[in-house]
Amino acid sequence: MTSKSLKKPFLINLLLVSLIFLFDRFSKIYVIYLDQKLFGVEIFSSNFLNFRLIWNRGIAFGLFSFDQVVLYNILTILILIIILVIIFMTIKSEGLKKYSLLMILGGALGNFFDRVIYRSVPDFIDFHVGQFHWFIFNVADIFITVGVFFMILLEFTNINKVKDK
Repeated sequence: MTSKSLKKPFLINLLLVSLIFLFDRFSKIYVIYLDQKLFGVEIFSSNFLNFRLIWNRGIAFGLFSFDQVVLYNILTILILIIILVIIFMTIKSEGLKKYSLLMILGGALGNFFDRVIYRSVPDFIDFHVGQFHWFIFNVADIFITVGVFFMILLEFTNINKVKDK
C-alpha cells in the first residue's frame, strides 16, 4: 500500500519535469531547424520580440561565457552538482516549493543537455524596447526564472508567517 501512494506523486513530479524538458527540447530543435532553413537570418521580428538563434557557452543569459575548454568543463560539472542538489531539495520539499523546484529542475536539465550535446546552449528569445535588448534566452530559462521567482515569493510569505506568530 505504501509503495502505491509513493508512486503517484513521484510520477506526477517526473511528468512535470519531463514535459518542461520536452517543451524546451522541441522549441530548440524547431528554432535550430528554422535557422538552418533560413540560413541564419532572423526567424521572427516585431517591435518588442525577435527570434534569432545564438549559441550561449556561458550560464544564464550568456554570463560567464568561456572559450577555454577546461573552464567550460568545470562550469558544466558545477551545473551538474547544482542539478543534483536541486533533486535532493525536491525530494525533501512539499507543496508549492516542490513545484517551484521541479520547474527549475526541468529547465536546468534542458540547458544541461544542450551543454553536453552541443557544447553550448541555443538561445533565441530576444525581448527589446527600441534599441534596448534584454538578454537572449530560451524556454528552459523561462521555467528556471519562474521557479526562482516563486521560491523567492514563498520565502517572503513564510517570513511574514513567522513574524505573525
